[in-house]
Amino acid sequence: MSRTRLRIGGRAVRSAAAALAALLLLTGCLYPGDEQATRPAGIKEAVRNVQSAIDQYMEDTRMLPIKNATRDTPLYEKFVIDFAKLKRTGYMSALPAVSYEEGGHYYFLVIDEETDPLVKLMDLRIAQQINDIQSWVDGYMAAHNGEVPKGDQAYPDFYYIDYERMNKKSPTIVSPYSNAPIQAIVHDNGTVFADYGIDIMQTLQRESNGSAEALPDDLRRLLVDRYDFVPVKGPAYRLAGGEPQAVLP
Repeated sequence: MSRTRLRIGGRAVRSAAAALAALLLLTGCLYPGDEQATRPAGIKEAVRNVQSAIDQYMEDTRMLPIKNATRDTPLYEKFVIDFAKLKRTGYMSALPAVSYEEGGHYYFLVIDEETDPLVKLMDLRIAQQINDIQSWVDGYMAAHNGEVPKGDQAYPDFYYIDYERMNKKSPTIVSPYSNAPIQAIVHDNGTVFADYGIDIMQTLQRESNGSAEALPDDLRRLLVDRYDFVPVKGPAYRLAGGEPQAVLP
């Protein structure tokens, strides 16, 4: 993977980190020290157990127990674990309580499937919220000659959504990383995304300490490498002027 070396710690990053800190105080969230208290019990243990089952299955079969996905399936929604296969073949006796299959809020996915397969979680609540907003935007655009219901600009070609124009109430989307509210944004082409820019910015600020660091081309990878969750329905991000900037994936 191509990487960029950059110095982090500019004024924009510091301002964003301060804004997030204030938001966390207002919402009563303690991050990162209290992050596990905001997670469903047993998530980390569930990920470890599924990872162990995946590793053993691969060692025995040289295959991954994943469901089929199309070429167009987004990167962080693509390889959903086939729990029925794992259970049927004896690699798991019980499924994780937090899994969708057991009534939970998460799909268990495999990423880096061709190199070092890792188990991660996809928050289905965020996926559903973005899908709902997408349907509102599509309906508005169909009724208004393709006009996108956009408000203020969030990034070049990306905008916050004007819910009032659609006669909708702005939903509360909760980040799986900070447990704080994040916003949906819409591209000029009408595609809706969840904006993880503030999570990425806060991660950069906390971990770089102002020193040079090798960064992935797509900054979503920072979140994937450090947490159990994928940034579902998020755009890709590049670093521009010391800040994460959304781009089409």
